[in-house]
Amino acid sequence: MGFLNNFWDFLWMFLTIFVFIVYMFAVFAIISDLFRDHGQSGWAKALWIMVLIGLPFVGPIAYLIARGSGMAERQRAAQEAGARGALVTSAADEIAKAKALLDSGTITVEEFNAIKARVTQ
Repeated sequence: MGFLNNFWDFLWMFLTIFVFIVYMFAVFAIISDLFRDHGQSGWAKALWIMVLIGLPFVGPIAYLIARGSGMAERQRAAQEAGARGALVTSAADEIAKAKALLDSGTITVEEFNAIKARVTQ
């Protein structure tokens, strides 16, 4: 009998691949959280990496139990910082676009000032 000759072999292989992908997502989320956390020393981060590698299934569970609530707070802070950066960038981009329109004569100085006032509020 070949490996994929029946339905149950296929189902088992599909489940195994799914669990592996979920495990890899968890490990990458934990590693990114480790490097996002500025409160831990480099030695503590290295120790967590060794635990993740040395204890492949127990390590992520231990990390999530020990530091799971902090993960959520650091993720939220990173998202807020990214959103603030995007707002600043988009406001600067909008002013630059309005300046280009002003230079080309498409809009007047009053319209440019109105756009700049609206964006900087």
